[in-house]
Amino acid sequence: MPFTRVAVEGLAPLFIGSGRAVVAAVLAGFALVLTRQRLPRGVQRARLAVVAGGIVIGFPLLTSFALTTVPASHGAVVIALLPAATATAAVLRGREHPPTAFWVVTGVGAVAAIAFAFSQSGGFGQVGWADLLLLGAVVAAALGYAEGGLLARELGAWQTVSWALVLASPLMVFLTALSISQQPPSGTMVQWAAFGYLGVVSMFLGFFAWYRGLAIGPMAQVSQIQLVQPALSIGWSALLLGENLTWATIIGGLAVILCAGLAVRTRRGPQPAVPSR
Repeated sequence: MPFTRVAVEGLAPLFIGSGRAVVAAVLAGFALVLTRQRLPRGVQRARLAVVAGGIVIGFPLLTSFALTTVPASHGAVVIALLPAATATAAVLRGREHPPTAFWVVTGVGAVAAIAFAFSQSGGFGQVGWADLLLLGAVVAAALGYAEGGLLARELGAWQTVSWALVLASPLMVFLTALSISQQPPSGTMVQWAAFGYLGVVSMFLGFFAWYRGLAIGPMAQVSQIQLVQPALSIGWSALLLGENLTWATIIGGLAVILCAGLAVRTRRGPQPAVPSR
């Protein structure tokens, strides 16, 4: 969120949302070729399309456009719903059955995350287009996480991310070229550095560990690690964007992280081992 907010100050949101995927797709293509990965088969390709639609196309584009009009801390308010949305998608798609205690802790964590981010952002006010875009980003990411977590058990974590990026690359290249033709990118070194981080880390390397964790599962519990995201987003916003960081922020962040830890530890029974790749 903070780096996206930095980038949109000088670069077009369409360029950021699509261009970051192009950067990541180039890296993914090299990784797949160098390691001689086999092509996904049959229905795996359709499932990769769901992952690509959620995390490569939907979330980056929707958040980029939303953050042109709202601060990063406001974005954290809505994105705080992502853990609960991911858990719900994991239950529906993966047929997981978390214990009641998990849903209690998840609900408390979601409320704590929203209340924490809400107190720092100045509130929602009237629901506008930016909020609707962020809600759409939450749904897109939740679906992409749930399907990607299942697929990572078959293809491997980094392979799933890489194939999703490659699959979406024709569309993202087209959108990037369209953005450049409409508004040639011109940003500061800081804005380009933020864009580079979004492409290399947020869009590529960061997903390696994330999908590996989801593959180990259970996804509903592991997804609650996202409860720390509002705290981290607001903390980085304070460092990078100069937003005020108070003791209330620190205490609230610790409360959110505690809920995440409790949710992750709420498991039922032994889980099947996932072979390493």
